[in-house]
Amino acid sequence: MTESSEWLIYRGAGEPHDGMSRLPPPPPWRDFAGRYAGAGEGDGDGSRDRRLGAHRHLAELHRPGAEELEMINAALYLRRPLLVTGSPGAGKSTLAHSVAYELGLGDVLRWSIVSRSALQDGLYHYDAIARLQDVQIAAQGGFGAAGGSPGAVEAIGSYIRLGPLGTALLPSDTPRVLLIDELDKSDIDLPNDLLNVLEEGEFQIPELERIADRLPDGEAEVLTADGTKVRVRDGRVRCRAFPFVVLTSNGERDFPAPLMRRCIHLELGRPDHNRLATFVRAHLGDEAARAGDDLITRFLERSRSELLAADQLLNAIYLTDAAAPPSRDRLADLLIQRLDRPR
Repeated sequence: MTESSEWLIYRGAGEPHDGMSRLPPPPPWRDFAGRYAGAGEGDGDGSRDRRLGAHRHLAELHRPGAEELEMINAALYLRRPLLVTGSPGAGKSTLAHSVAYELGLGDVLRWSIVSRSALQDGLYHYDAIARLQDVQIAAQGGFGAAGGSPGAVEAIGSYIRLGPLGTALLPSDTPRVLLIDELDKSDIDLPNDLLNVLEEGEFQIPELERIADRLPDGEAEVLTADGTKVRVRDGRVRCRAFPFVVLTSNGERDFPAPLMRRCIHLELGRPDHNRLATFVRAHLGDEAARAGDDLITRFLERSRSELLAADQLLNAIYLTDAAAPPSRDRLADLLIQRLDRPR
């Protein structure tokens, strides 16, 4: 085996071997073991470390720009959603985690938007089919609609789970942070469908409203997006502290004027060398940032004429440092390919 291929785990040799024993730990932003053990304090699923960086204390000297700070604080003061636009990897999603971490607002609730996303997905889901199945099973066992059985009125809450938006609107003394990620991926109706909920800070659950007078104290216990149980009264969820809502967009489409006027708009520009170095330092440490300084410089030069994402830079610095193949520049170029290249 040549020196340039010593870092390879899969060799394409067609014979089993123990190469997996040589696989190093994953990059910090792809380490999912923190979901079960080792996540930072208050970081239940490890997502904060993956977003802000396991070495974020080394990047503490970096501060957001004046305009960025002003727009974030404007959204906090005015209790308005913050619409953040920028190129992929510019740090739009990380902003939500940064605010939650600094202000002690708990884990970020995340609603990742796809083309099929609807308002209902963000608010709640009622699993009527599961309840019907449980009722049928209980009837076969002779339990009928006895208290506590699936057919009992008070059992309906077991089949309702609040979505990220619904959970963020639960009444609390301090706001939750909600990240509605890549809103520009939605279909044409979702931005308009969000208007009333974001304006009023409340919504109804018709399945609970209809039977509120038959529920104990008008309350049903439902599951939240966090996996905890809360009581909802009279089928209505109404916030006390409006959540800090961050809507992100890659700028692939325009949004309707009614949504824009309800939001504070922040556009993140192309990061400079210092910001990229801080980004790398937060995820990989000071030594990796110094070793990858030339890659940061090349990345900035290319990004003037090509669409690139900062995630690609992290991948290149991590792999060329961990594997250290002689063909470092070639491998970095393979990992940092322009996102707007013709298909």
